[in-house]
Amino acid sequence: MSAPTPESLPLAATSPWARLVDDASGRPRGPESGLVGTVVVRDTDLPGVRDLHVPLTVVLSGGAGQLAGPLGLAARTGLRVAAVEITLRDLDDLPGNARRVLAAADAARDQGVLDDETTLYVELPGHLGPGWLRAADELAAAELRLTLRTETADADGLAARIDAALDRETPFRCTGDLDRAVRHQDRHGFANVLLATRRAFDGADRESVVATLAERDPDVLVEALRGEELLAGARRWFTSFTSSEPERPLAELRVLGLVAEDGPR
Repeated sequence: MSAPTPESLPLAATSPWARLVDDASGRPRGPESGLVGTVVVRDTDLPGVRDLHVPLTVVLSGGAGQLAGPLGLAARTGLRVAAVEITLRDLDDLPGNARRVLAAADAARDQGVLDDETTLYVELPGHLGPGWLRAADELAAAELRLTLRTETADADGLAARIDAALDRETPFRCTGDLDRAVRHQDRHGFANVLLATRRAFDGADRESVVATLAERDPDVLVEALRGEELLAGARRWFTSFTSSEPERPLAELRVLGLVAEDGPR
């Protein structure tokens, strides 16, 4: 057996970077690096998944009424579903749509296909207005989590959504183009989001959080991110992000010196 390459050496389970990435590459190889927490599979692809012995995030392609079916299929085929992601689609009544998700979750629990080990994430689309916030209230009251889509939000919009999640003590994951650690062009960096989350949680004002999301200097971010206690606190709220190139985030962390080149941190 050949010696492991730096890219394949696992992060320690206690690393603040562990399980940060949900692998949406479509070519899952399992969480060898320790950076990958789950493999993302659409519900429509689930019937073709076999012998994948890693935790899954199942993305529902339809409404909440489809929740029980994929979970039942996964149970019958021996797949472990760690999380399910649902996008609300009724833009005219997001709070009502959120309540329908909660009802579907209750029904799935009654059927025995949804247990406390499976986390439900809900994406609230559209403008962050009163309806969005009321829907977030509904989800927070039921202890569901949020998915924040980053490619459709500028720094101010993402900061507002992070604040809304933290105000409700709601953990969140991000989906979108977050493969790079540091903000570049008009794309968010996952290191920026992590640090912005911590600063927002610590009570920083909106201007400071927006500035953190907009920061493009890697040295500034690295210096701020060196404290593991800071990172662990941020990861309590910003749980993970999807990546179609899960090798890239690990490579980015190594280049920045936030993960050791020669072994687990």
